[in-house]
Amino acid sequence: MFKITNTPSLLFLAVTFTFSFTSLIVTNAQANTLLDINEKNIVKEVKAALPQSLLDIEQAVNINSGSMNFDGVKQVGLLAEQQLSAIGFAVQWLDGSAFNRAGHILATHQSTNPNALKILMIGHLDTVFAKNDNFQKFKMLSETQAAGPGVADMKGGNTIIIAAMRALKKLNLLDNVSIKILLTGDEESSGSPLSLSKKAIVDGAIWADIALGFENGDNNINTGMAARRGYTGWTLNVAGKPAHSSQIFNDEVGYGAIYETARILEAFRDQLQHEENLTFNPGMIIGGTSIDFDLAKSSGSAFGKNNVIAQKAKVKGDLRALSNKQLKRAKQTMQNIVKNNLKHTKAEITFEVGYPPMALTQGNLDLLAQYSQVSQDLGYNVVKPGNPRKAGAADISFAAEYVDMSLDGLGLMGSGAHTKNEIADLTTLNKNIEKAAILIYRLSKNN
Repeated sequence: MFKITNTPSLLFLAVTFTFSFTSLIVTNAQANTLLDINEKNIVKEVKAALPQSLLDIEQAVNINSGSMNFDGVKQVGLLAEQQLSAIGFAVQWLDGSAFNRAGHILATHQSTNPNALKILMIGHLDTVFAKNDNFQKFKMLSETQAAGPGVADMKGGNTIIIAAMRALKKLNLLDNVSIKILLTGDEESSGSPLSLSKKAIVDGAIWADIALGFENGDNNINTGMAARRGYTGWTLNVAGKPAHSSQIFNDEVGYGAIYETARILEAFRDQLQHEENLTFNPGMIIGGTSIDFDLAKSSGSAFGKNNVIAQKAKVKGDLRALSNKQLKRAKQTMQNIVKNNLKHTKAEITFEVGYPPMALTQGNLDLLAQYSQVSQDLGYNVVKPGNPRKAGAADISFAAEYVDMSLDGLGLMGSGAHTKNEIADLTTLNKNIEKAAILIYRLSKNN
């Protein structure tokens, strides 16, 4: 059994953190008058619990949970289970063996009010850092910054979810809202098939009215992600007629696989580059007389000579779009380009099943406006829609089409995600816990 304990070093950090953050808590008297008594108590509760929140982040970060380190992912899940069970949530582990990943944590609070608002809160347990990586431990860099694998993406975001629930539960403010918290174990490296890997998200979204994602988005506390682009991979396979290079371009031989590949890629760029919020990137290309490609390692090799016309070529790339309509249109354009082959060549493009877009909807904008109002009432900044180009795909995209409103980017801000320079901006910790808790309180009150 994995057991969480407070070590002397952790307690020292907690005390340090208490004094450090005292100066960061907003005491704007004018803003305070915009909060009701329960909201003022939420702010007090979050402030009092900040040392524990920092300890929670440190404990989670110090457990390696690279997506393929199944034991580590399960340990972080067990930590979350202990924390959420203590609040009163019913917690279960959803085994991931069917999609070759560790699994997910699902925690449920069910209101006795049959008309209660239903909210799905989304985080993830895994990181991009493997078990043998040398970037493994949490480290305080200053009073306002901490480093560590997944400290912002997204163990800090998970802590914001849990800390907000602690505050609301302690103040008895969860009676009129039902909540499901889903912490996935494969956000950084999705299991396959996606229909099983993301089933818990879809099921939760079908149940819910609202979905909230606690990724760090574009790492800007002044923005919230009301939209996210979807992601899909594509593979282009091209074949030409092999012959001596002196015969290229003639009617009997044609242009070869590499010229045809170049034509296709240039046409992609020419016809689609000006489409707003659409990107398409050929990330790998190999070509020659013969080629070998290892999908698992995403690597390949080619054999060819400069006096032989290339017979084969392969390109691997990605495609990102802001809506299903835009994605469908882009795919059709790419397929039409691929079909228009040069003489004595043929080509085929295939698209993977990927992350759907989280389209920009009025419901999402309305939810963002409510979140922004909470921020302003607390004396913080206006929160504007984030640029979808500045944030990658995320699990909330699998939920967005099933709910009335969705919003992401509510986690712990920072920089250097997915690198060994990952740093969390701890000045955003109390702010985003307060905002999440008060948003949920207001949504439940006004349902």
